[in-house]
Amino acid sequence: MSGGGAPETAAGRAASAGGGDAPLAGAAADAGALSIRAAAREAGGAPAVVAEDGRVWTFSDLAAAAAPRIAALTGHARGAVPVVGHNAVATVVELLALLEAGVPALLLHPRATAAEHAAEIAACEAAGALPADAAAVIFTSGTTGRSRGAVLTRAAFRASAAAHAANVGWQAGDRWLLAMPLARVGGLSILTRCLAARATLVLAPRFDAARLPGLIEHERITLASLVPTMLALTLDAHPGWVAPPYFRTLLLGGSAASPRLFARSRAARLPVVVTYGCTETCSQIVATPYEARFDAEPWGCGTVLPGAELRAEGERLQVRGAMRMHGYLGEPALDPEAWFDTGDHGRIHADGHVELFGRRHDLIVTGGENVYPAEVERVLEALPGIAAAAVFGVPDETWGQTVAAALVADGTPPPDATIVAHLAAHLARHKRPRAVVWADALPVTAAGKPDRGALGARSAELRGLKA
Repeated sequence: MSGGGAPETAAGRAASAGGGDAPLAGAAADAGALSIRAAAREAGGAPAVVAEDGRVWTFSDLAAAAAPRIAALTGHARGAVPVVGHNAVATVVELLALLEAGVPALLLHPRATAAEHAAEIAACEAAGALPADAAAVIFTSGTTGRSRGAVLTRAAFRASAAAHAANVGWQAGDRWLLAMPLARVGGLSILTRCLAARATLVLAPRFDAARLPGLIEHERITLASLVPTMLALTLDAHPGWVAPPYFRTLLLGGSAASPRLFARSRAARLPVVVTYGCTETCSQIVATPYEARFDAEPWGCGTVLPGAELRAEGERLQVRGAMRMHGYLGEPALDPEAWFDTGDHGRIHADGHVELFGRRHDLIVTGGENVYPAEVERVLEALPGIAAAAVFGVPDETWGQTVAAALVADGTPPPDATIVAHLAAHLARHKRPRAVVWADALPVTAAGKPDRGALGARSAELRGLKA
């Protein structure tokens, strides 16, 4: 397989140009795997990043661009440096400099509000120094709705890169499209995997379904990562499109995909590798075997990747392994041998394939972004005129789910425009309810918690919010 001119990499010497099934884990296990200076020494003239403006940056170019920042970071305390994760070469250079200097990055989502950024920065500052091996802090909501910062180490990123390479492998000329946000572990892991393999990263500043097939063909993309919503929108925009033969892997994760979407993927001859993982495991820990990427039917969410261990305790999936996080920010470190409860529900079948029943309790996954109802409910209930709120997901063919809310008024209900403005000031766009229904009281379970199943039955009564 050819494409883009990237050389066979340090991580890829185990595979020939025609042997993409072979695992290429060499560089992912090296001490210099995540070093831009080491990459420049080993593959200096090779294309490392195709920037948002089309410029091709070599590993030597990136090392030179990062050098002043690396020098400025000398002697920096081990507190995390905030980085707004735009998909831009400037962000890549900053992240590479931080990795080289041994300083962790606090990844901030570009679509989050200023208040959300400030809260995460304050939490990181309050936590003080981080472990010497810390590479990144990425906030993820817990079942309480309160965000917690997952502390991910360099060792975890190296292990994650090795696990990916053991399944999908690397081929000479591989070019990985980054359309996922760098602020999410799924996007950041693409950067670290390409760095470890000395492979080419192609930056998409934002996801654009109308441009995606043309970008794949123009840049001879061989690998891409999408969530089901992105894939559905792309296929909607390009009926009849067929993937080019050099495109060898589409990693699909973040939320469940419908049987209809898989059928459409097969019609487009897309080689789909379904993945399952979470922020706390530094991205995927389960994936479709590479050789099954063209199978007629999806194989659950795959099998456990090398280096990870997975078990089901009462259908609750628990994981441990080198790619697991160090722990949550400001909390005790996890015992390396301890099992981490993902909160997700599933089953591990006798043949090894993993079946996922549902993501964390109450979690709404909309367009691949996680929304916990409790966080949104607290924001709604802080608005005068709203006595109580219950947030729930509504199934949607394109987005997987959309966010909706049932509201109980406290006196005169606030007008839609007030609700919309309040939500915009406090929540990222993907967390904001698109529709509401007013109720005299909220249905509750026997335990006194919101009965979201009963709320879902009222979907027909929902009306869209008007600004």
